Amino acid sequence: MAEYLVIRLGRTSDHAVEWIVANDSGTRRGQTVSGSLSEAAQDVGGRPVIVLVPATEVLTTTVEIPIRSGPRLRAALPFALEENLADDIDTLHFASGVRRENGKLPVAVVARAKMDEWLDALDGAGISATRIIPENYGLARIPGTMSILIDGDCIMFNDGAETEFVMQGVRPSDTLVAAGMLSDRSDEDSDDGEPSGHLVAYCEAADEERLSHDWIALRHELHSVDVNLLPDGALPRLAVTVASGNGVNLLQGRYGKKTDYRTQFRPWRNAAALLLGLVIVGVVAKGVDLYRLTQEAAVLQAQFMEEYRQIRPGDTRAVLDPINAVRSIKQGLGAATGPQVFLPSLRQLSDAMAQNSNARIETISYRAGVIDVRITSPDVATLDNIQKSVSASGQFQASIQSTDQVADQISSRLQIREAGS
Repeated sequence: MAEYLVIRLGRTSDHAVEWIVANDSGTRRGQTVSGSLSEAAQDVGGRPVIVLVPATEVLTTTVEIPIRSGPRLRAALPFALEENLADDIDTLHFASGVRRENGKLPVAVVARAKMDEWLDALDGAGISATRIIPENYGLARIPGTMSILIDGDCIMFNDGAETEFVMQGVRPSDTLVAAGMLSDRSDEDSDDGEPSGHLVAYCEAADEERLSHDWIALRHELHSVDVNLLPDGALPRLAVTVASGNGVNLLQGRYGKKTDYRTQFRPWRNAAALLLGLVIVGVVAKGVDLYRLTQEAAVLQAQFMEEYRQIRPGDTRAVLDPINAVRSIKQGLGAATGPQVFLPSLRQLSDAMAQNSNARIETISYRAGVIDVRITSPDVATLDNIQKSVSASGQFQASIQSTDQVADQISSRLQIREAGS
């Protein structure tokens, strides 16, 4: 549960303020205190500070605008509200709140000169505000119910939906007429029709008595009028509402909090320096390895070219693929480039023939890694034994290609190749 020190700035220039502690669950924590900003600063005590500024200095309204948030929204707000403003938009500051259920965006507009004045006063007292909120947002919105808060000659109003404003020097009934919630009593038909609407009012005891006739008249016009007294003034009521998150924060855009990256980076400075050092060392090591390998490759290339020129003195072209060049030379010299199978296969065949002495070899031929053997044997079973014996080692694969009956002998052709080829 977070506690806030809520400071309400006065409407006069004497820098008199009120403050109170409230938490985000909507509960006040203590009594209202009055004094100067410097005295209020002494009660901050590490709490976040919410500053309420006079509602008479700020225009609060709503606007329909499709842009969701960010700099584009802040840039569009002045032009969306320009027709409703008397001052030059270049002299005004615009802030927006959380979009409401009906899709409209609450907006607060204040003169930049007034914002600068408030911030200078807070800075002079050593107060850093977390939020600066127009005080009329402290009057909670109750769906389906009109609410007013009377503070001296100032009346804050909201209709529980999208309308909220402040008026000075008027009665509650005049405020409802201005909001379009009540007919003007000067109209001839003002007494016609059924009572409608519910009103909740907050005021001090003196205001309740001063406006007693207006309360009576309103009770004839509305379904209900509920007057609640503020024994400790308006600030406790306003403070508990804004402490629970209500209201448009004026600290946006040019007045928003600037991220101090230097402060955030400071705890990680040593670790970042170490990481940067490791990265630099790694890059340098990789660079050194690359340079060394490049030099070695250049030396090997020079040695290869020297040998290559001795073998092929007439070829002056640059050799880009030494492996293919060597293969080409070996093929040109008739050297076998494939695996050697001839002699090992003969040894394997010799062992097989020794085991079947009643067979004999007639001819042997070798080509492209394949041995063809012509064998004469007394029967097919002997030939089959020779084929299995050659294949038994797993190094070679023997297969019978053909068999012919010649007199009482079997003439056959056996083919031997490396296993898996």
